[in-house]
Amino acid sequence: MPQARISYTRMKYLFFSWLAVFVGSWIIYVQYSAYTELCRGSDCKNMICEKYKQGVIDGPACSSLCDETLYFGKCLSTKSINQVYVGKWAEVQGVIKCQMEEAAHFDFGTETELRKQTVPFEKPTKGTSVEKFKEMVYSLVKAKLGEHVNLPDLVNLVLSAADGNKDGHVSLAEAKSVWALLQLNEFLLMMILQDKEHTPKLIGFCGDLYVVEKVEYTALFGVSIPWFIEVFIPTGLRRSVDQWFTPSWPRKAKISIGLLEFVEDIFHGPFGNFLMCEISSKNLGYNDKHDLKMVDMRKIVPEVNFKKQMVAHPCVSDLDCVYEADCRTSCDQFKKQCTTEVIQPNLAKVCGLLKDYLLRGAPSDLREELEKQLYSCIALKSTVNQMEMEHSLILNNLKTLLWKQISHTKDS
Repeated sequence: MPQARISYTRMKYLFFSWLAVFVGSWIIYVQYSAYTELCRGSDCKNMICEKYKQGVIDGPACSSLCDETLYFGKCLSTKSINQVYVGKWAEVQGVIKCQMEEAAHFDFGTETELRKQTVPFEKPTKGTSVEKFKEMVYSLVKAKLGEHVNLPDLVNLVLSAADGNKDGHVSLAEAKSVWALLQLNEFLLMMILQDKEHTPKLIGFCGDLYVVEKVEYTALFGVSIPWFIEVFIPTGLRRSVDQWFTPSWPRKAKISIGLLEFVEDIFHGPFGNFLMCEISSKNLGYNDKHDLKMVDMRKIVPEVNFKKQMVAHPCVSDLDCVYEADCRTSCDQFKKQCTTEVIQPNLAKVCGLLKDYLLRGAPSDLREELEKQLYSCIALKSTVNQMEMEHSLILNNLKTLLWKQISHTKDS
């Protein structure tokens, strides 16, 4: 009898040991497979360097990239078609962003359809003069942004950036790199907002790979949890857990003021209005001084371009009139086409993100007024009369309220 009990205990131990090894091996395999699928930096680098060595493209980052003094570090990619890595260029820390070949040619608003007839880096063609290239850039930014009196200044800015080696003229290879980059919303927005505090600075580029300054903290709040644990955490609990891992309240207020200032930067500026179509804490970061920095601006799109696409989009219900997660219009039931006005402006969406972030730990004498202003902000609609005036009033009131609370502290 004792012998049978020992045998049973041993079998149970062996079974659970085998189960632990099996589950552990499966998790490692899945994690490795996910990593190799998502993180394809070497493929991206090889593709870019092949074009550089052929003389097709050029840029200030090309030689460093291809002689391996521009180092790929930790992989941050969330989609295989958009490669993102922490990088080091000489002594400068940066973030490397690279578009895999199939990703660089998506049509706006129809990201599942590829323009397969487009060959990477085919434009401008051999024999194109600088003046002709300047006209091409002007036509492209006009199509994306609409007609603005400052467009020639933007074109000159682009041509200055294209002269990567600063020799006073733009080569065909440099022009091909910048033309590819101008197809990307984020790069165009970085050109427009290059002097703004909350936009990471462009360090260099090669083809449609570009390097921007590294942001110290790459999420507004939250903590990274392995996916196999996260799937078992209820959404409400995860939201609460995220709010535990945040800076002190005065520092949160300073970061929030920065986000409100960024909303101002892209609201009816010199090149029109831009729409934030994916409001996520993972797209926002901050530095060690708690100044807000945008981490990912790929889903911030020109309103003019957005309207052009939506007006031609057929629909049955409002559910058909959505671009990304947060840019929604309504469906005109008579025309069976989407309308062009977004339902929620950027400010309302940002306030929705900031509500829990700011109210948690807010000073008791401020909380009631802060909550009132945040809910007024969230209720803001794009379609109401005098929206721009109301937008400015709510934004300025919220900034003033936060600033008054922290202006006397060292965190300001």
